[in-house]
Amino acid sequence: MSFEFILIIVASLLLISVLISRVSDRFGIPALLFFLALGMLAGSDGPGGIYFDDPALTQFVGIIALNLILFAGGLETEWKEVRPVLKYGIILSTLGVFITAIVVGIIAQYLLGFSLLQGLLLGAIVSSTDAAAVFSILRSKSLGLKGHLRQLIELESGSNDPMAVFLTVGIIQLLTRPDIEGTGLFGSFILQIVIGVLCGFAFGKIIVFLANRIQLGFEGLYPVLTLSIVFLAYSVTNTLYGNGFLAVYLAGIVAGHRDFVHRRSIIRFHDGAAWLMQITMFLTLGLLVYPSEIIPIISSGLLIAIALIFLARPISIYLSLAFTKFSFKEKAFISWVGLRGAVPIILATYPLLAGLPQADSIFNLVFFVVLTSALLQGASIPHAAKWLGVDAPIVKKPIYPIEFNPVSGFKNELKELTIQAGSIMDGQTIVELSLPQEFLIILIARENEFIMPSGGITLHAGDTLISLADKETFVLIENTARSKDANQ
Repeated sequence: MSFEFILIIVASLLLISVLISRVSDRFGIPALLFFLALGMLAGSDGPGGIYFDDPALTQFVGIIALNLILFAGGLETEWKEVRPVLKYGIILSTLGVFITAIVVGIIAQYLLGFSLLQGLLLGAIVSSTDAAAVFSILRSKSLGLKGHLRQLIELESGSNDPMAVFLTVGIIQLLTRPDIEGTGLFGSFILQIVIGVLCGFAFGKIIVFLANRIQLGFEGLYPVLTLSIVFLAYSVTNTLYGNGFLAVYLAGIVAGHRDFVHRRSIIRFHDGAAWLMQITMFLTLGLLVYPSEIIPIISSGLLIAIALIFLARPISIYLSLAFTKFSFKEKAFISWVGLRGAVPIILATYPLLAGLPQADSIFNLVFFVVLTSALLQGASIPHAAKWLGVDAPIVKKPIYPIEFNPVSGFKNELKELTIQAGSIMDGQTIVELSLPQEFLIILIARENEFIMPSGGITLHAGDTLISLADKETFVLIENTARSKDANQ
């Protein structure tokens, strides 16, 4: 095929995927299902007839994509919201994954005739929830959840890949090299986590430091800077025998927690890059699958999928969160949102590359389990939240017709200040407040309209002042806005 024809195929697949995402939003079906289906239709078993059988290339594409997806998810994660559920997220991403792998492994041993290690390998591969699927569904559906459920679910899905990768690689080593001792594997896991955490914090701070200190001539170079650091974080961490995925996700959280130059444009870039990688990854995985090989394992796949969704996942959640304040219904919802996506399919390429006897069967089983999970769980998440009573009205961030990008050496920030009922500012004109010169009101948001500020405008409860000030001045005015009017 000519280069131009290849470009036509790639561009057409991307365009169709983008258009399909609109259908996904409307009917509540996870977009990943459409992307996978499109890849399968374009493959050699489908009408597209594109021959693709390269697990190594698929794994490479998947690793690149997961790096960008995890970093984008970390950037958009609010640290102050994650902090209250941090310990629960760590428990779910370690103990929860381990329990899931054990339960699925034992069931696979008895139902499929696998050896115990082969069953545990299958369990390890499907043990982690998928960040791309969870981020995509929760954010595209604008689903509001009570308490800290949303933060816990997103934190778990973004941080449980290291445990799944460790278990998968460790069990493959036990299958290929029986002389390896379990204590050595456990020590390796602790080392991976510690190095991953340290590198994640270090590279997150490096991103902020370089973005604020290097004065690049073009704004478009800043996303390139962050891209290079993301891949450096993954590669360097893995070279030091740490977990690169964990480092990248933590680097995103650390960087997203701080203010840096062109922060908004960088977040937008990585959001778009994450979507592009998500589409590319699922299309590639769809191309790798041969539907004709899936049909013979449908019955076995259903057994494993049912065992995972209705037995292994609930057991892991209720045991991991046994001594927490989460209610029975909240645990049930966390259990139901355990979507499987691209990560298990990518991990399923590891046995293929290792040349294990049951590798083809495991890959096809994992692919079917992912399809079942996405179709059954993904489409029903909003209904499950409502049925269990854990849904809540979502608070959408307002969009203002103004944008501010901080630059190096400029200490002022663009912040929002809402006037409280009965406060000193309520019912006063701007000029009567005698605000310091360091506090500049840029715009006033009142209900569904925006007002340009002037000294004679009277402020009312509920008004939001979009202001420019340094941190100390803003805190001072914020305290004034909260204080009550002595005349009332």
